[in-house]
Amino acid sequence: MSYLFAIAFRSAWNRRLTLGLTLLAIALSVALLAGVERLRHAARDTFAQSVSGTDLLIGARGSPLQLMLFAVFRIGEPTGNISWRSFRAVADRPEVAWAIPLSLGDAHHGFPVIGTTAAYFDHFRYGRGSPLVLAGGRRFDQLFEAVLGAEVAGRLGYRLGDRITLNHGLDDTGLAEHADKPFTVVGILARTGTPVDRSVHVSLESMAAIHLDWHAGAHLPGLSIPADQVRKFDLTPTHVSAALIGLRNRADVFRVQRDVQALRDEALQAVLPGVALGQLWQLTGTLETILRVISVLVLVTASCSMVAVILAGLNERRRELAILRSVGARPRDLFLMLMIESIGLTVVGVLAGLSLLAVASAIGAPLLRQQVGLMLHTALPAPGEWRLLLAVIGVGMLAGLVPGLRAYRHALADGLTPRI
Repeated sequence: MSYLFAIAFRSAWNRRLTLGLTLLAIALSVALLAGVERLRHAARDTFAQSVSGTDLLIGARGSPLQLMLFAVFRIGEPTGNISWRSFRAVADRPEVAWAIPLSLGDAHHGFPVIGTTAAYFDHFRYGRGSPLVLAGGRRFDQLFEAVLGAEVAGRLGYRLGDRITLNHGLDDTGLAEHADKPFTVVGILARTGTPVDRSVHVSLESMAAIHLDWHAGAHLPGLSIPADQVRKFDLTPTHVSAALIGLRNRADVFRVQRDVQALRDEALQAVLPGVALGQLWQLTGTLETILRVISVLVLVTASCSMVAVILAGLNERRRELAILRSVGARPRDLFLMLMIESIGLTVVGVLAGLSLLAVASAIGAPLLRQQVGLMLHTALPAPGEWRLLLAVIGVGMLAGLVPGLRAYRHALADGLTPRI
């Protein structure tokens, strides 16, 4: 049996150029197939771990999914605000254990700025209930102090004590900069692998202070309030973009949700994060299916290419196979040899595809983390990926049946008789 492996290897080596192209096609299809699966799991894990322990997400009435995207994942823009009075009405309910107000709308070099309170550092959780931890410095407790996410500090090279300025609006074009009211970096958060890493955190009072001389998204002409004069004004926020709510008893979640949405003074919505994520997976499910179908089609094309290459090679190997028959090889041996060749080619293609994916993941993971916040892991394939890889090897076995059966049926005289 071992001699069949040696013969198959030497035969494949003699046709290494042709088989190399087929091997490349298999490797690319495997990398694409496993890469799509890895990206799918990375997206789901990143989104699912971005917020933990939050029972309700409060915001202006509209799309629950859009509220979840901008309030938690910093994607898109707020569709509306909720008044500070309404926020306090919800936060002061006896069922509410804690409430985190969030004010969004400004940016710093493309990173969103979040106005919030100390409750954010006390109660915000991610992953499996992990709290926020400072890698250096402290929380903000004065006006014009900022706490940076790990990604912001790393990419922009900020250190404690550095001065930064914020931009009005999320476009960060530099045309509406709050240059007269700079912030001091007083803290840098440890990396979380969530949108927190890409956020700049300031107090709600600081957010109100930089907008004292602004109205309707524009600086009031002829009015400029210096930074050292803003404390003379009432800096209590008039509105916030959203709020994260934690309840004392999770059994009250539907009652509180119903009461919030029934408020007469303001049209609000209370969203369960898990339900909003379910809507997101429904929207992305079609795209995931399309990507999987494309990957499978690429794999099928590569398998058909392998069959075509081996079948085309049979005509050139007629004499080789006939000589093997003449020295004692049985038809079964020829069948096994071609099966070994196709399975071996598939296995090597799978290994090459995994190696290619590992290199692409190592290069692309930092970019994906910086640009879209996806935490792409470069570890060994997950159980779902192993199943896909075993299916690929199974397809390779099926692809080897056709040339193997054809070689099995060839008569000895077929390869020794010259064709005219």
